[in-house]
Amino acid sequence: MTATPVTPSLDRHDSVFVLDLGDGENRFHPDWLTAVGAALDEVEKAEGPRALVTAATGKFYSNGLDLEWVLAHADQHENYVVTVHELFARMLSLPVITVAALQGHTFAAGAMFSLAHDFRVMRADRGFWCLPEADINIPFTPGMAALIQSRLAPRTAHEAMLTAHRYGGTDAAAAGIVDQAVPEDAVRSAAIELAQAQVTKAGDTLGTIKARMYAPALATLRDTTNPLG
Repeated sequence: MTATPVTPSLDRHDSVFVLDLGDGENRFHPDWLTAVGAALDEVEKAEGPRALVTAATGKFYSNGLDLEWVLAHADQHENYVVTVHELFARMLSLPVITVAALQGHTFAAGAMFSLAHDFRVMRADRGFWCLPEADINIPFTPGMAALIQSRLAPRTAHEAMLTAHRYGGTDAAAAGIVDQAVPEDAVRSAAIELAQAQVTKAGDTLGTIKARMYAPALATLRDTTNPLG
């Protein structure tokens, strides 16, 4: 039975919005996706300098797709994937600077969600960032592949996608997957500091820059004709 998802919550620290994804596995249950979308609505509608940090509490940042829900609602699989793709596309093109604070395990679609942010800060000593699809026999959708390859260096994308390598924080920083690897108690504060330094960038110009920079990936993510490939 699928566990009841923890509802993400949005808080604000001066000009930085902090979206806490929850304290469980933070899988992409439809209700969780709806709550995250509503939070992004609030960030977009706000005026003035602002930026966004996503964070979580506990062992996981996010374990990605809610596979139990997908198995129980097989008839809705394609629509579910379209909704996940739209979340990735929206985060990738959000007209504010976004920073993911990875305090715990960041796997599969959770790792992809982190890549849709502008920057990532990860705990150095424990927790892994991983794309396990090759091990669990679930191929990347065209949109997922496009997102990953638009945000990682080719060699890193190749290794991460084909080998399902588990990167610790220090390894992830060396591979360019994350921008900083810091002690556990500094993850969220470092992410907020990074975001705070960029709050004046928010607005239409930033949104246009992102939309043009990632146009091919965004087009693939938003293609609803055959989202599963």
